[in-house]
Amino acid sequence: MILAGDIGGTSTRLGVFKVAGGRLAPLIEQTFPSLKYAGLGEIAAAFMAEHEVKIDRACFGIAGPVQHGRVVTPNLAWVVDSVPLARGLGLRTVRLINDLEANAYGIAVLAAGDFVTLNEGAPGAAGNCAVISVGTGLGEAGMYWDGQTHHPFACEGGHADFAPRDELEAEFLHYLRAKFTEFGHVSYERVLSGPGLREVYEFLRDVKGGREPAWLREAMLAGDPSAAISNAGLEGRCELCARALDMFVSFYGAEAGNLALKTMAIGGLYVGGGIAPRIIGKLQGPLFMAAFAAKGRMRPLMEAMPVRVIMKETTALLGAARAAMLTA
Repeated sequence: MILAGDIGGTSTRLGVFKVAGGRLAPLIEQTFPSLKYAGLGEIAAAFMAEHEVKIDRACFGIAGPVQHGRVVTPNLAWVVDSVPLARGLGLRTVRLINDLEANAYGIAVLAAGDFVTLNEGAPGAAGNCAVISVGTGLGEAGMYWDGQTHHPFACEGGHADFAPRDELEAEFLHYLRAKFTEFGHVSYERVLSGPGLREVYEFLRDVKGGREPAWLREAMLAGDPSAAISNAGLEGRCELCARALDMFVSFYGAEAGNLALKTMAIGGLYVGGGIAPRIIGKLQGPLFMAAFAAKGRMRPLMEAMPVRVIMKETTALLGAARAAMLTA
């Protein structure tokens, strides 16, 4: 029996899987609000106490850089260490991997219906792949192709420098530099994440003179501001929100293309995370793929890469379980 987890800045999803004939069978699944707990150990203890299952393996995909079985999460005030975590679960060891690495492991067990294709790419495309995911933060991972199978690997590319492509984006960069002076760095995650959408919106409102309707202001105060902006933009109820969402989608395509270039993802680029399925109509429009392919002399290479959106929300959880199964 395997205990698997997908741990993000907003929510933590845990599940128990049975291995039968080399395949994973999900038995239990539960989601916890990450911010309401002091750490993963507390969540795992609550889960195990409620379900009383006997496990012999565990793997958790965590949003953050995992080094030597330990991770300081950038979007949570947590330190996750595999040694005390294993001790609390009564296991000899626990495997910790990056959450996008878990996503990459999960892709292999998805069905064709779990994807929406944004670009068909070249017929029979095979080779390295990559996955990019926008949620509370920006996650990225690669999948090295050895000629027979893919080998997922983690990276922290979402924290690389944000690079503007035109004058408007250059102005946006200056705006963010002034806002985040204590860090001395503006990463792609600052513009391409749930909080990043709000940054784009506020820039267009405060610097470029966009008009904020009173009803939207109330909606932003009452709940998740980024969700309110996204919903209003998708529904066409606010021109400012629609502009912000368009700019956000273009950023998404541009950074997906950057990742695809750096990993030589001729086998395909996958778009994961919780935001992509909610804005799938926008991603299917012209902005995402235009930004993805706009790499100068590399345009033919980019246009030959398949691009697919992962629609199954439990992909990272499945991937963490698969990683545990493969390392047993």
